[in-house]
Amino acid sequence: MNTTALLVMDVQRGIVDRYAQDAGYLARLRRAVDAARTADIRIIYVTVRFRPGYPEVSPRNKSFATLSQTTAFSEGDPATAIHPDVAPAPGDILVTKRRVSAFAGSDFDVVLRAANIDTLVLTGIATSGVVLSTLRQAADLDYRLVVLADAFLDGDAEVHRVLTEKVFPRQAEVLTVDRWVEQLNAR
Repeated sequence: MNTTALLVMDVQRGIVDRYAQDAGYLARLRRAVDAARTADIRIIYVTVRFRPGYPEVSPRNKSFATLSQTTAFSEGDPATAIHPDVAPAPGDILVTKRRVSAFAGSDFDVVLRAANIDTLVLTGIATSGVVLSTLRQAADLDYRLVVLADAFLDGDAEVHRVLTEKVFPRQAEVLTVDRWVEQLNAR
């Protein structure tokens, strides 16, 4: 049984549209998804979405409080759909979260434990958001971690650089998509 999962986090239409400056991003991510499928690695899509009226958003939450004044990322909003270039296939797992980390406000931990997952391969948008928050929590929960540095996007190139070159290596193996695919093919 494969105990690794590829995480595709917050790659939703409304988020991809905000970070569309890297034209090759979705193609690289698609390559990682295809390689995971070929290697029988479980793929877990994590999305952020809120109930109508945003009952899970506190006015004290600086990140999400302004959303509650809109309809953005509420159930039914087209912006919450996973980008079609990397759409899930039958058998992929979908997790909905209510905060930045994949673990917060979701059943993500239950899904991982039920499948006996011990290694997480992280991808997603944004490096300084869901990727950082999920990586830190997963490290504290003793998961083995791999981050695919060119399968992240962030609005701040310097923040992305510092995280992938200085912060993430302390808790994870940092690879490119190409290097990860090479490792999978060598197995």
